[in-house]
Amino acid sequence: GPLTVRKALERSLNVPAVSMLDAVGPARFLARLAKTGMDIRLPGSKTPSLAVALGGLGVNLEGLVQLYGAMAREGKSAPFSSAGRNHPFQEKGSQLLEPRASWYISDILSGTPPPQKALRGKLAYKTGTSYGYRDAWSVGYDGRHVIGVWVGRPDGSAVPGLTGRKAAAPILFESFALVTGASYAPLPGPPDNVIRAANAELPSTLKHFRHGRHAKLLTRQRKGQQLDIIYPPDQAQVDLGLASPGEPVPLVVKIHGGTPPYNWFANGLPIANIAHRRILTWIPDGKGFSTLTVRDARGNTDTVSLQLQ
Repeated sequence: GPLTVRKALERSLNVPAVSMLDAVGPARFLARLAKTGMDIRLPGSKTPSLAVALGGLGVNLEGLVQLYGAMAREGKSAPFSSAGRNHPFQEKGSQLLEPRASWYISDILSGTPPPQKALRGKLAYKTGTSYGYRDAWSVGYDGRHVIGVWVGRPDGSAVPGLTGRKAAAPILFESFALVTGASYAPLPGPPDNVIRAANAELPSTLKHFRHGRHAKLLTRQRKGQQLDIIYPPDQAQVDLGLASPGEPVPLVVKIHGGTPPYNWFANGLPIANIAHRRILTWIPDGKGFSTLTVRDARGNTDTVSLQLQ
Protein backbone atom coordinates (compact mmCIF):
# COMPACT_ATOMS: atom_id res chain seq x y z
CA GLY A 1 0.00 0.00 0.00
CA PRO A 2 0.96 3.69 -0.11
CA LEU A 3 3.73 4.79 2.24
CA THR A 4 6.09 7.71 2.61
CA VAL A 5 9.58 7.91 1.17
CA ARG A 6 10.84 8.13 4.75
CA LYS A 7 9.30 4.79 5.73
CA ALA A 8 10.48 3.13 2.52
CA LEU A 9 14.10 4.13 3.18
CA GLU A 10 14.02 3.41 6.91
CA ARG A 11 12.61 -0.08 6.30
CA SER A 12 14.88 -0.83 3.32
CA LEU A 13 11.90 -1.74 1.11
CA ASN A 14 12.93 -2.99 -2.33
CA VAL A 15 10.01 -2.09 -4.60
CA PRO A 16 10.17 1.70 -4.02
CA ALA A 17 13.94 1.63 -4.57
CA VAL A 18 13.58 -0.27 -7.86
CA SER A 19 10.80 2.06 -9.06
CA MET A 20 12.91 5.11 -8.29
CA LEU A 21 15.99 3.66 -10.03
CA ASP A 22 13.82 2.84 -13.05
CA ALA A 23 12.87 6.50 -13.26
CA VAL A 24 16.46 7.74 -12.86
CA GLY A 25 18.14 5.09 -15.02
CA PRO A 26 20.79 2.60 -13.76
CA ALA A 27 23.59 3.91 -16.00
CA ARG A 28 22.93 7.52 -15.01
CA PHE A 29 22.84 6.51 -11.34
CA LEU A 30 26.19 4.68 -11.48
CA ALA A 31 27.78 7.57 -13.38
CA ARG A 32 26.80 9.85 -10.53
CA LEU A 33 28.21 7.43 -7.93
CA ALA A 34 31.48 7.22 -9.85
CA LYS A 35 32.00 10.94 -9.17
CA THR A 36 32.83 10.08 -5.56
CA GLY A 37 35.77 7.94 -6.67
CA MET A 38 34.05 4.71 -5.67
CA ASP A 39 35.44 1.51 -7.18
CA ILE A 40 32.23 0.11 -8.70
CA ARG A 41 32.26 -3.35 -10.25
CA LEU A 42 29.58 -5.13 -12.23
CA PRO A 43 29.57 -8.91 -12.79
CA GLY A 44 31.39 -9.78 -16.00
CA SER A 45 30.76 -7.35 -18.82
CA LYS A 46 27.12 -6.75 -17.98
CA THR A 47 25.57 -3.33 -18.33
CA PRO A 48 23.89 -1.64 -15.34
CA SER A 49 20.36 -2.87 -14.66
CA LEU A 50 17.66 -2.43 -12.02
CA ALA A 51 19.42 -5.12 -9.95
CA VAL A 52 21.75 -2.31 -8.84
CA ALA A 53 19.00 -1.14 -6.46
CA LEU A 54 19.11 -4.54 -4.73
CA GLY A 55 22.88 -4.73 -4.37
CA GLY A 56 23.66 -6.14 -7.82
CA LEU A 57 27.10 -4.56 -8.00
CA GLY A 58 30.43 -4.72 -6.20
CA VAL A 59 31.69 -1.96 -3.92
CA ASN A 60 34.10 -2.07 -0.99
CA LEU A 61 33.79 -0.46 2.42
CA GLU A 62 35.98 2.47 1.41
CA GLY A 63 33.55 3.26 -1.39
CA LEU A 64 30.58 3.19 0.97
CA VAL A 65 32.36 5.54 3.38
CA GLN A 66 33.06 7.94 0.49
CA LEU A 67 29.40 7.86 -0.53
CA TYR A 68 28.04 8.54 2.94
CA GLY A 69 30.77 11.10 3.48
CA ALA A 70 29.38 13.06 0.54
CA MET A 71 25.93 13.10 2.13
CA ALA A 72 27.50 14.28 5.39
CA ARG A 73 29.14 17.17 3.51
CA GLU A 74 25.93 18.56 2.02
CA GLY A 75 26.27 16.42 -1.09
CA LYS A 76 29.91 17.16 -1.88
CA SER A 77 32.30 14.22 -2.16
CA ALA A 78 35.86 14.19 -0.85
CA PRO A 79 38.86 12.06 -1.90
CA PHE A 80 39.49 9.10 0.38
CA SER A 81 42.92 8.56 1.94
CA SER A 82 43.85 5.62 4.14
CA ALA A 83 45.50 6.13 7.52
CA GLY A 84 49.28 6.03 7.41
CA ARG A 85 49.64 6.97 3.75
CA ASN A 86 50.53 10.60 4.50
CA HIS A 87 47.89 11.88 2.09
CA PRO A 88 46.63 15.26 3.30
CA PHE A 89 42.87 15.69 3.36
CA GLN A 90 41.67 17.51 0.28
CA GLU A 91 38.68 19.77 0.17
CA LYS A 92 38.28 19.35 -3.58
CA GLY A 93 35.52 17.04 -4.74
CA SER A 94 32.53 16.74 -7.02
CA GLN A 95 28.93 17.57 -6.16
CA LEU A 96 27.18 14.22 -5.81
CA LEU A 97 23.82 15.64 -4.68
CA GLU A 98 22.25 19.03 -4.23
CA PRO A 99 22.45 20.22 -0.60
CA ARG A 100 18.67 19.96 -0.35
CA ALA A 101 18.59 16.33 -1.51
CA SER A 102 21.48 15.48 0.81
CA TRP A 103 19.67 17.04 3.76
CA TYR A 104 16.49 15.08 3.05
CA ILE A 105 18.42 11.80 3.10
CA SER A 106 20.34 12.74 6.24
CA ASP A 107 17.13 13.75 8.01
CA ILE A 108 15.55 10.37 7.16
CA LEU A 109 18.59 8.32 8.16
CA SER A 110 18.97 10.21 11.42
CA GLY A 111 15.45 9.09 12.33
CA THR A 112 16.30 5.39 12.09
CA PRO A 113 15.92 3.80 15.55
CA PRO A 114 19.37 3.12 17.07
CA PRO A 115 20.40 -0.13 18.76
CA GLN A 116 19.66 -0.53 22.44
CA LYS A 117 21.90 1.35 24.88
CA ALA A 118 23.28 3.53 22.07
CA LEU A 119 24.50 7.08 22.61
CA ARG A 120 21.64 9.57 22.44
CA GLY A 121 21.57 12.14 19.70
CA LYS A 122 21.11 12.32 15.95
CA LEU A 123 23.33 9.92 14.04
CA ALA A 124 22.44 9.30 10.40
CA TYR A 125 23.12 5.67 9.59
CA LYS A 126 22.12 2.73 7.42
CA THR A 127 22.62 -1.02 7.63
CA GLY A 128 22.80 -3.73 5.00
CA THR A 129 23.09 -7.50 4.64
CA SER A 130 24.35 -9.22 1.51
CA TYR A 131 22.79 -12.27 -0.11
CA GLY A 132 23.44 -15.50 1.78
CA TYR A 133 24.45 -13.75 5.04
CA ARG A 134 28.01 -13.23 3.80
CA ASP A 135 28.40 -9.54 4.65
CA ALA A 136 26.90 -7.29 7.28
CA TRP A 137 27.68 -3.59 7.21
CA SER A 138 26.69 -0.31 8.72
CA VAL A 139 27.77 3.20 7.81
CA GLY A 140 26.92 6.33 9.76
CA TYR A 141 27.86 9.97 10.14
CA ASP A 142 27.37 12.99 12.35
CA GLY A 143 28.49 16.55 11.64
CA ARG A 144 32.19 15.67 11.96
CA HIS A 145 32.88 11.97 11.43
CA VAL A 146 31.94 9.16 9.04
CA ILE A 147 32.47 5.57 10.17
CA GLY A 148 31.93 2.34 8.25
CA VAL A 149 31.78 -1.16 9.77
CA TRP A 150 31.93 -4.50 7.98
CA VAL A 151 31.34 -7.84 9.69
CA GLY A 152 31.92 -11.18 7.98
CA ARG A 153 34.42 -13.93 7.28
CA PRO A 154 37.60 -13.24 5.28
CA ASP A 155 36.85 -16.09 2.87
CA GLY A 156 33.37 -14.74 2.12
CA SER A 157 31.56 -17.78 3.49
CA ALA A 158 28.09 -17.47 4.99
CA VAL A 159 27.37 -16.79 8.66
CA PRO A 160 23.78 -17.91 9.39
CA GLY A 161 21.74 -15.11 10.94
CA LEU A 162 24.35 -12.43 10.24
CA THR A 163 22.68 -9.05 9.62
CA GLY A 164 23.83 -5.47 9.53
CA ARG A 165 21.27 -4.43 12.13
CA LYS A 166 22.36 -7.00 14.72
CA ALA A 167 26.08 -7.40 13.99
CA ALA A 168 27.44 -4.17 12.47
CA ALA A 169 25.22 -1.40 13.87
CA PRO A 170 26.19 -1.94 17.54
CA ILE A 171 29.89 -1.72 16.58
CA LEU A 172 29.18 1.47 14.64
CA PHE A 173 27.56 3.15 17.64
CA GLU A 174 30.29 1.93 20.00
CA SER A 175 32.89 3.39 17.62
CA PHE A 176 31.14 6.76 17.59
CA ALA A 177 30.99 6.72 21.40
CA LEU A 178 34.75 6.20 21.54
CA VAL A 179 35.47 8.93 18.98
CA THR A 180 32.96 11.60 19.97
CA GLY A 181 32.66 11.05 23.69
CA ALA A 182 29.36 12.14 25.23
CA SER A 183 27.55 13.57 22.19
CA TYR A 184 27.45 13.68 18.41
CA ALA A 185 28.47 16.70 16.39
CA PRO A 186 25.30 18.31 14.97
CA LEU A 187 24.45 17.62 11.34
CA PRO A 188 24.22 20.56 8.89
CA GLY A 189 20.96 22.47 9.13
CA PRO A 190 18.35 22.50 6.35
CA PRO A 191 18.95 24.71 3.29
CA ASP A 192 16.53 27.53 2.60
CA ASN A 193 14.60 25.66 -0.12
CA VAL A 194 13.72 22.59 2.00
CA ILE A 195 10.03 21.71 2.24
CA ARG A 196 8.87 20.44 5.64
CA ALA A 197 5.20 19.52 5.49
CA ALA A 198 2.75 16.67 5.93
CA ASN A 199 1.79 14.77 2.76
CA ALA A 200 -1.61 16.44 2.57
CA GLU A 201 0.10 19.86 2.57
CA LEU A 202 2.59 19.09 -0.20
CA PRO A 203 2.23 20.39 -3.76
CA SER A 204 0.15 18.00 -5.88
CA THR A 205 3.20 16.95 -7.90
CA LEU A 206 5.00 15.76 -4.74
CA LYS A 207 2.19 13.89 -3.01
CA HIS A 208 2.62 10.70 -5.02
CA PHE A 209 5.50 9.19 -6.97
CA ARG A 210 4.24 7.96 -10.34
CA HIS A 211 6.41 6.36 -12.97
CA GLY A 212 5.91 4.02 -15.91
CA ARG A 213 3.03 1.58 -15.58
CA HIS A 214 2.33 2.82 -12.04
CA ALA A 215 1.43 6.21 -13.49
CA LYS A 216 -0.65 4.68 -16.29
CA LEU A 217 -2.58 2.48 -13.87
CA LEU A 218 -3.32 5.42 -11.54
CA THR A 219 -4.51 7.49 -14.50
CA ARG A 220 -6.92 4.76 -15.58
CA GLN A 221 -8.18 4.33 -12.02
CA ARG A 222 -8.94 8.05 -11.77
CA LYS A 223 -10.97 7.72 -14.95
CA GLY A 224 -12.80 4.68 -13.58
CA GLN A 225 -11.26 2.29 -16.12
CA GLN A 226 -9.34 -0.04 -13.77
CA LEU A 227 -8.22 -2.52 -16.46
CA ASP A 228 -4.63 -3.68 -16.30
CA ILE A 229 -2.53 -6.48 -17.77
CA ILE A 230 -0.65 -7.54 -14.66
CA TYR A 231 1.35 -10.35 -16.31
CA PRO A 232 3.53 -10.20 -18.24
CA PRO A 233 4.60 -6.61 -17.50
CA ASP A 234 5.17 -4.07 -20.24
CA GLN A 235 8.58 -4.23 -21.97
CA ALA A 236 9.22 -7.69 -20.49
CA GLN A 237 11.54 -10.26 -22.04
CA VAL A 238 9.62 -13.53 -21.87
CA ASP A 239 11.38 -16.88 -22.18
CA LEU A 240 8.94 -19.25 -23.86
CA GLY A 241 10.92 -22.22 -22.58
CA LEU A 242 11.65 -25.48 -24.32
CA ALA A 243 9.16 -27.84 -25.89
CA SER A 244 9.32 -30.92 -28.06
CA PRO A 245 9.91 -30.24 -31.79
CA GLY A 246 6.82 -28.80 -33.43
CA GLU A 247 4.95 -28.28 -30.16
CA PRO A 248 3.98 -24.62 -29.56
CA VAL A 249 4.60 -23.10 -26.13
CA PRO A 250 1.64 -21.19 -24.63
CA LEU A 251 1.99 -17.92 -22.73
CA VAL A 252 -0.41 -17.26 -19.86
CA VAL A 253 -1.56 -13.63 -19.68
CA LYS A 254 -3.38 -12.24 -16.64
CA ILE A 255 -5.47 -9.10 -16.23
CA HIS A 256 -6.98 -7.23 -13.30
CA GLY A 257 -10.25 -5.31 -13.26
CA GLY A 258 -12.39 -4.35 -16.20
CA THR A 259 -15.87 -5.46 -17.24
CA PRO A 260 -16.33 -8.78 -19.09
CA PRO A 261 -16.41 -9.99 -21.78
CA TYR A 262 -12.80 -9.37 -22.86
CA ASN A 263 -11.55 -9.11 -26.42
CA TRP A 264 -7.88 -9.91 -27.00
CA PHE A 265 -5.64 -8.73 -29.84
CA ALA A 266 -2.09 -9.80 -30.75
CA ASN A 267 -0.17 -7.37 -32.96
CA GLY A 268 -3.49 -5.69 -33.81
CA LEU A 269 -5.32 -8.87 -34.86
CA PRO A 270 -8.16 -10.42 -32.79
CA ILE A 271 -7.20 -13.71 -31.15
CA ALA A 272 -9.83 -14.41 -28.47
CA ASN A 273 -13.11 -13.39 -26.86
CA ILE A 274 -13.38 -14.51 -23.22
CA ALA A 275 -16.68 -14.25 -21.41
CA HIS A 276 -15.60 -14.11 -17.78
CA ARG A 277 -12.10 -15.39 -17.03
CA ARG A 278 -9.32 -12.85 -16.59
CA ILE A 279 -6.69 -15.25 -17.93
CA LEU A 280 -5.67 -15.75 -21.56
CA THR A 281 -3.65 -18.72 -22.81
CA TRP A 282 -1.96 -17.47 -25.97
CA ILE A 283 0.23 -19.40 -28.39
CA PRO A 284 2.59 -16.93 -30.13
CA ASP A 285 3.56 -17.40 -33.76
CA GLY A 286 7.21 -17.43 -32.76
CA LYS A 287 9.99 -15.48 -31.13
CA GLY A 288 10.45 -11.73 -31.54
CA PHE A 289 8.63 -8.55 -30.58
CA SER A 290 4.85 -8.63 -30.05
CA THR A 291 2.10 -6.50 -28.57
CA LEU A 292 -0.91 -7.76 -26.63
CA THR A 293 -4.05 -5.67 -26.14
CA VAL A 294 -7.17 -6.37 -24.10
CA ARG A 295 -10.48 -4.47 -24.40
CA ASP A 296 -13.40 -4.88 -22.01
CA ALA A 297 -17.15 -4.35 -22.48
CA ARG A 298 -16.87 -0.64 -21.57
CA GLY A 299 -14.20 0.02 -24.17
CA ASN A 300 -11.31 0.30 -21.69
CA THR A 301 -8.03 -1.06 -23.02
CA ASP A 302 -4.53 -1.93 -21.92
CA THR A 303 -1.51 -2.88 -24.03
CA VAL A 304 1.88 -4.43 -23.30
CA SER A 305 4.88 -4.83 -25.57
CA LEU A 306 6.88 -8.03 -25.22
CA GLN A 307 10.10 -9.55 -26.48
CA LEU A 308 9.55 -13.30 -26.84
CA GLN A 309 12.66 -15.45 -26.60
